[in-house]
Amino acid sequence: MSTPLTLERRTARRLFLSLQGLSDNPNRRMRSDELYALIERMGFVQLDSIITIERAHHLTLFSRNQTYRRRDFDRLLEKDRRLFEHWTHDASVIPIQWFGHWSHRFERMANKQSNSAWFAERIGPDADKIIAGVLEHVRANGPTMSRDLEDAEGTRAGPWWGWGPTKAALEHLWWSGQLSVVRRKNFQKVYDLTERVIPTHHRDDLPDRDAHIEWACTTALDRLGVATSGEIAAFWAAISPAEAKAWVEANAHRLQDVLVEQPDGAKPRPSVAWPHLEDQLAGVPEPPSRLRFLSPFDPVVRDRNRALRLFDFDYRFEAFVPAPKRRYGYYVLPMLEGDRIVGRACMKFHRDRGCLTVNNLWWEPKVKPGKGRIDALSSELERLRRFLGAETITVTKGL
Repeated sequence: MSTPLTLERRTARRLFLSLQGLSDNPNRRMRSDELYALIERMGFVQLDSIITIERAHHLTLFSRNQTYRRRDFDRLLEKDRRLFEHWTHDASVIPIQWFGHWSHRFERMANKQSNSAWFAERIGPDADKIIAGVLEHVRANGPTMSRDLEDAEGTRAGPWWGWGPTKAALEHLWWSGQLSVVRRKNFQKVYDLTERVIPTHHRDDLPDRDAHIEWACTTALDRLGVATSGEIAAFWAAISPAEAKAWVEANAHRLQDVLVEQPDGAKPRPSVAWPHLEDQLAGVPEPPSRLRFLSPFDPVVRDRNRALRLFDFDYRFEAFVPAPKRRYGYYVLPMLEGDRIVGRACMKFHRDRGCLTVNNLWWEPKVKPGKGRIDALSSELERLRRFLGAETITVTKGL
């Protein structure tokens, strides 16, 4: 590799924001084709069941473009089949062109389940029989939800969070690639045979392990800009840290060594980038100065350690933390202003009364809530209100 290039954190994070679509004009018209291009550029969009404000994927995409329409996302996923749902570090929606790379994950997850006491407890002693029966049911009846099946005792499998034997079998068949999610209904998965959901040419394009590692590393670095081998491995969670490290070492001739400055004068962090990094940096636009709310699962903050290093933002998602131990709140959104994360807001959309409520708000150290910033916050709350279809906004604390 070449002599290391030292980067300020601000430069590294501006590149990251640009690659993740957060430096684009948030007012530009975006419909299906533009939305697909954005998701491909980001790599994937994480899903989550919590709907305290709105589904995570809708919040993530709206933060990048205020003309985003939910129906365009649904069409890309459920009708056009340009996206598919599966696992990265968590449940996500991914461009279907990369489906073949999930064959490695299908094999890994199937093997992991076969040796899982957790899975064995849920599916019971007749695992092979139950899995075969569920697969045959889907083959004969088409799109199936867990509630459409009955467990051995004759009781239904329940909602999506229920883990009776048939639900476990459906998830096993999905994790192993035999079933795919054809759509969601009230956020519950609807499964069908993969051969009836994923086009043949995507199912037949099966890269070997070396090609898969090359894909995982190059596409991750394309979307991170500057990264350690560990961050490259974590992006898709498709390969091991050791495989990513070996790839970096084997491809030293293709990469640029970079030292990224750290908070509080800590030792710069050795990272890598593509050799055209300086040209990339020259083309990075100024991010919009407006204030925007980020989903807790946004790619910018979902790697909490990276967010701390690049943005000096210490973030923890506290929905699963016991209430007395929460520092901030159940569902707290980071607030991005330009290239800085300047605060966080605990909010809830009360659908029954059409009210978006700001329960509390905290500004980061050294961030002053002057009139201009408060006006920017009010403008973003109004944009979010319209997107959600809320009638009113109530601020109970923090302003």
